[in-house]
Amino acid sequence: MNNYQFPEGFLWGGATAANQVEGAYLEDGKGMNLADVMPGGKVRLDVISKPGFDFKIDTEKYSTYPNHEAIDFYHRYVEDIALFAELGFKTYRMSIAWSRIFPKGDELEPNEAGLAFYDRVFDECLKHGIEPVVTISHYEMPLYLITEYGGWKSREVISFFERYAITLFNRYKDKVKYWLTFNEINGATHLPIMSLGFSPATEDVRLQESFQALHHQFVASSLAVKACHEIIPGSQIGCMLIYMPVYAYDCNPQNVLHAMKEEQVFNYICGDVHVRGEYPAFSKRFFKENNITIKMEDGDFETLKQYTVDFISLSYYMSRTEKKVLTDDEKASGNLIAGVKNPHLQASDWGWEIDPTGLRIGLNNLYDRYRVPLFVVENGLGAYDTIEDDGSINDDYRINYLREHIKAMGEAIEDGVELMGYTAWGCIDLVSMSTGEMSKRYGFIYVDKQDDGSGTLERKKKKSFYWYQNVIATNGKELE
Repeated sequence: MNNYQFPEGFLWGGATAANQVEGAYLEDGKGMNLADVMPGGKVRLDVISKPGFDFKIDTEKYSTYPNHEAIDFYHRYVEDIALFAELGFKTYRMSIAWSRIFPKGDELEPNEAGLAFYDRVFDECLKHGIEPVVTISHYEMPLYLITEYGGWKSREVISFFERYAITLFNRYKDKVKYWLTFNEINGATHLPIMSLGFSPATEDVRLQESFQALHHQFVASSLAVKACHEIIPGSQIGCMLIYMPVYAYDCNPQNVLHAMKEEQVFNYICGDVHVRGEYPAFSKRFFKENNITIKMEDGDFETLKQYTVDFISLSYYMSRTEKKVLTDDEKASGNLIAGVKNPHLQASDWGWEIDPTGLRIGLNNLYDRYRVPLFVVENGLGAYDTIEDDGSINDDYRINYLREHIKAMGEAIEDGVELMGYTAWGCIDLVSMSTGEMSKRYGFIYVDKQDDGSGTLERKKKKSFYWYQNVIATNGKELE
């Protein structure tokens, strides 16, 4: 037992993304999107990030394209949502596949079959008392917008996104009141292919092209905020950041300064534009020193300033430790952004450093800076799971990971942080975004799907299912 006081109405639940669970990649009029041309295996990000990637399926070279079937949520959503309800979910964070609604992205009229599918999903959630939290763009966009327009490098995409968002708000205004614009938007400069829809031709132009494309997303996000508030009175719409607190490797002032600058650029440029409606003061020098010139149009500043988000949602998986000069053998190579190995932290099966205290630090940092509600919408442990002879899956390692992170949230609330909710990532096993693997499992629910595409898709409850069920039932008071 503990004394953590999670607020009444705290939104406990789980999170997935359309491209990682739905499958049915060409059914009912859906168009191709980025995820559909991403091969499986640990090479996938290297493959798609290299200049010259042609965004085509090559089954002779790559044996699996796991997002094509994923875990078949498209046909099994009733079964899966019933399991979420059994877990006690108050909310389900999910995303909509843009290319189900506008198959190419630039059409004037949406695809009714795609809209109808999400009607059914939302109705099923609401039937069980589960509040949908919907990400409008989660690491996918119609492939046509990538190949014909260059993704978010093109300012034209702003109007296509605005039309898409307005279509969603009008259609689902009576079913969805919590919205997020772009998933992990601040990760775009490190991996622009995923959220910005292009791979820079050379490293020299990566920052210039990425920040220009990010500016287009900022404007699009503000226009979505405007439309959401106009169309759905009482709605709340937030941004979504991948948050990694940055530690200095030691007390050497040069390392402390380096860590501070890394923290500013990665964690706060996107947050400041979304919440404060303006680029932060430090960005001027950063842009100058990196030869970044952002082309803006009349009215951009006013749009960003007037239509800011209601809350910040975030993913948290790890912290990051920085040293101004480091050698290859010092790098924490498994981390999303390498940094230097932190000698005080253990790592997951995939080399991601595990740091629950970093979540408390991050929540305090964000709340102190912005004073808007926060929502942890991704947090979880990717690990290998083993089915025992009796059919059980004893994932105590996952329970331990989640317990310590939920405790960190409880401490942050006691610190004074206003926290809306928590949705554990990959509440049901799904295709890993970074590696295209099924064996990197996050869920409370096991799905019999293997890396080679085999499996029955049978769902099975893990030990963590019953543990998290109890956490929700007691509003975080029973974590042991």
